[in-house]
Amino acid sequence: MVVTISASYGAGGSWIGPQVAERLGAQFVDRAIPVQVAERLGVPQDHADAHDEAAHSRLAFLLSRLPNTAGVVVPNATDESFCRETESLLREVADAGDVVILGRAAAIVLGERPQALHVRLDGPVEARIAQAMRVEDIDEEEARARQRGSDRARMAYVKHFYDADPRDPRHYELVIDSTALPLETVVDLIVAAARARSGSRS
Repeated sequence: MVVTISASYGAGGSWIGPQVAERLGAQFVDRAIPVQVAERLGVPQDHADAHDEAAHSRLAFLLSRLPNTAGVVVPNATDESFCRETESLLREVADAGDVVILGRAAAIVLGERPQALHVRLDGPVEARIAQAMRVEDIDEEEARARQRGSDRARMAYVKHFYDADPRDPRHYELVIDSTALPLETVVDLIVAAARARSGSRS
């Protein structure tokens, strides 16, 4: 069972992803990817983080130790090795067993994998900002700055390496406005869809 989750800022991906993994009895993969990329390339962890698609995007509710998300890293040609090593790791974890992967353009990298479920979490900008303010306990000015930086960084990463738009529904089997439903309900929907997609009855 492979589930990939692409989430815009404020859509709740960092809360939803681990909950889905727990419900499915699957490994959750998010911050482990840049750590392993750094190890494989023999570079410091902070250097790999600077090239990571999600280095400036996670919800502080779960990952408050990360740097301020207002910054933006726009990829350039020198980032190719980081991207390709990330792709290799994504394929390895998908081959290893049941897994839920958050970010890293995983829906595109693993797009041809049979029975994988690719999910997009999004919502209107104002609703995502309001949700981020609640979840991260930050003020509106900070939430808006994080939204601009995070969404721009994600778009730049996917556009640069895959010439694609992460918002394009053709990459996903399930697209949810996770600002219009309780996050717990979104988890229920993804779990049900993942089980149906994989043919699991558990």
